[in-house]
Amino acid sequence: MYYNQGVYQYFIDNSERLTEEWYNDLTKNDPKGVYAATDPYAIETMKKQNNDFHLRLAGLFIKDREEFLEDIKEWIFKIATDQGQLDTPIHFIIREFIRTREQYFQLIEEYAAKHHVEQSRVIEWSHSVVKVLDKIILKYTEEHHNYSNRQLIAQQDMINELSSPVISLSKSSALLPLVGDIDTARAASILENTIKQCEEKKVSRLFIDLSGVIIIDTMVAHQIFQLIHGLSLIGVNTTLSGIRPEIATTAIQLGLPFADISIASTLSKAIEQDGNFEK
Repeated sequence: MYYNQGVYQYFIDNSERLTEEWYNDLTKNDPKGVYAATDPYAIETMKKQNNDFHLRLAGLFIKDREEFLEDIKEWIFKIATDQGQLDTPIHFIIREFIRTREQYFQLIEEYAAKHHVEQSRVIEWSHSVVKVLDKIILKYTEEHHNYSNRQLIAQQDMINELSSPVISLSKSSALLPLVGDIDTARAASILENTIKQCEEKKVSRLFIDLSGVIIIDTMVAHQIFQLIHGLSLIGVNTTLSGIRPEIATTAIQLGLPFADISIASTLSKAIEQDGNFEK
């Protein structure tokens, strides 16, 4: 325990030195990411994150391993969800963990030489560093991946919502212009967002224009008709316009009830046909 306390304090006392040596040897020509930073504030932030890691990791020598890993979880989550880190390719980050591990080996050897520590203890400490850093790298990449996925899903949800806006035309009429490819996920988002927006805007007549949609699969076509049915349940009458022959063919193959739906060849004709449209 005496030696463990000693090497722990040696890590604490040399944490700033480790950070400076790490930064001086850092590959600064990475094409992107936190390590390519030139802004002084970003550089200082990066150094502080690195130094905090050294101070926390020093606890390895005096704490129970499970207690130590629990303590360092906060650092892992904070860094893994930092935007600068998220913008950095994961293999660059793992590269720096490996470089840091080599620094720790050298520091252990340095401490052992100064205090005449037996080689068996040096090997024990080095093995502990390897095991702990392996766990930290795995946990870091897991948190990095999960947070990146959550961001991606949130961004996609926002894109889907913005790409299916219900545009008010009058007090009770609105337009839903659909443009581009519609896959199953986007179709489900359109269904949910459209019903919600129509209810909020108190829409009683909705024009759904498909002239900007080139092709949809059978599942998507089915969901569009589900949307029309869902809208009817909240009192919204729907008119479809701009249906391409390919989409009509898909709907017919599905046996979807065209006869029960108001249809116009173009949006302008759909609006003209609606005698209740308030100009």
